[in-house]
Amino acid sequence: MPRGLRARRNFESRGAKVKAKTAAARGAKTARGRHIALFGGTFDPIHSGHVAVARAAERRFHLDRVFFIPSSRPPHKPAAELCAYEHRFAMVALACSAHPSFVPSLAEASVNGAGRRVFYSIDTVRRFRQKFNRPGDRIYFIVGADSFLHLQTWKDYAELLQLCDFVVANRPGFRIGALRKVIPPALLAPAGAKTARHSRVVRLRDTVVYLLETVASHVSATDVRQRVERGQSVHGLVPPRVEEYINKQALYRQALYT
Repeated sequence: MPRGLRARRNFESRGAKVKAKTAAARGAKTARGRHIALFGGTFDPIHSGHVAVARAAERRFHLDRVFFIPSSRPPHKPAAELCAYEHRFAMVALACSAHPSFVPSLAEASVNGAGRRVFYSIDTVRRFRQKFNRPGDRIYFIVGADSFLHLQTWKDYAELLQLCDFVVANRPGFRIGALRKVIPPALLAPAGAKTARHSRVVRLRDTVVYLLETVASHVSATDVRQRVERGQSVHGLVPPRVEEYINKQALYRQALYT
């Protein structure tokens, strides 16, 4: 066989193998369903701690997408205390632009921009479950440890615990036992249910609550705002493009902002 023809056939053979592996990977991904996470919050502003938590969750749970959902009006904070939704969403979009699997979501944006509607996590999760409802689809809800401890004050929190898995971002000194105290005993898995060997999991009847111990960030949005107000640098505390946006838009220069 001529050398050129042999080389061509070898090249085509390697190409066919690559395509076969790619198709197999796509098939496996489809078979297991889509694994997504919902990461809600005020993101006022989004900071490096948020990004680190999302990346850690992405790695641990092999997530296909992480939806960042800034709330135009959360139930626990007056809208007057928040930076304008347009700015907060823009900063989230800029932070997501550096990560292919991160998606900025308008799921909790006010339709008329007036910010009058209060958004509840249970309603947001219900909407995402309507979209991600194929066999094997799995939804994770990312939340901070302190927020999870107040879960019983959330709207329909017992139902929320049954609709999706929770990923609780750890903080220094936090223990898995604190999570169990928040969960109604009736929702916990039977005593004989299979349990992971490590102690970072609380199993419910239909879902799981995970403690994400790989990330314990000391960065807070309050600290970022206060540093900007004092004229101090926030370099490294927020993603670079977010820092640039804050400076260009002159955000957080006053105690209350628009």
